Amino acid sequence: MDFVHPVQAVIPGTQGRVLAVLAETTAELNLRTVARLASVSPAQASRVLPGLVELGLVERREVPPSSLFRLNRENVVAQVVIELARSRDTALERMGAVARELPLPPASVIVFGSFARREADRQSDIDAVIVRPDDVDDDDDTWTAGVEQWRSKVRAITGNPVEVIEIGRSEAIEKLSSRGQLWRDVAREGVVVQGATLDELRGALRG
Repeated sequence: MDFVHPVQAVIPGTQGRVLAVLAETTAELNLRTVARLASVSPAQASRVLPGLVELGLVERREVPPSSLFRLNRENVVAQVVIELARSRDTALERMGAVARELPLPPASVIVFGSFARREADRQSDIDAVIVRPDDVDDDDDTWTAGVEQWRSKVRAITGNPVEVIEIGRSEAIEKLSSRGQLWRDVAREGVVVQGATLDELRGALRG
């Protein structure tokens, strides 16, 4: 999935670009503003907006000499567009839910890389650190199966390949305070979807 432009990925062309702009705001916008934010010409925007109004997805209010447009958030299809626009946040929520449902829940699950930076497109991997509790052995069959289950379900949720770094809690605490570039990236941009926060993990070392 293209999480940078999720609406346009599913609704291509000018129509998708316009809907993406309107989904990001509750404000009324005139045609030229819609066109500028959608990176289309005013002529292109003027061709698709009447159809969206006719479908009920977009509301139009006349304020001479302009028309103002906004997404009709009561419309059931518009609600789907809004969900598309926030698909990254929904994916993060579901990643955490999957981790919590595992037979041996991780001490922490940290998503980093392009997905954490809101830069993940259809070519991007989902990069994650799964932190194993100290009382679970790294060769525990239930744990190993759980990590693979999480990876498989996240692939299904996002449509993107999933790369996992699996590491014990004590080692993760040390790595997060190291100068290695990978772990500096995890510490700086990581998004925790389940378990201990980055501050809690770093605090454990100081404690």
